[in-house]
Amino acid sequence: MWFSIVCEDINNSLALRQQARPAHLARLEDLKQAGRLLVAGPNPAIAANDPGEAGFTGSIIIAEFDSAEDAQAWADADPYLAAGVYAQVKVKPFKKVLP
Repeated sequence: MWFSIVCEDINNSLALRQQARPAHLARLEDLKQAGRLLVAGPNPAIAANDPGEAGFTGSIIIAEFDSAEDAQAWADADPYLAAGVYAQVKVKPFKKVLP
């Protein structure tokens, strides 16, 4: 089943994001290579693809997992969480309807 992982950053998370980004992206690439990643990306703090120093306010990941427990375990092991980037992470089942 698909699960959405919605993450909220702490304030001024940009430096922490930059440090943990390679490890974070490597895990997403693993999901992609396994055909289990629907979409992933950050929420810019301003309406711009490159928000510069404004940074980001969170991230959204939609990926396939065998169970809610597996999705939660994957989210709990995110390098951004370990680095203190995320203040909060919510994992919920997701039903893809469109497109």
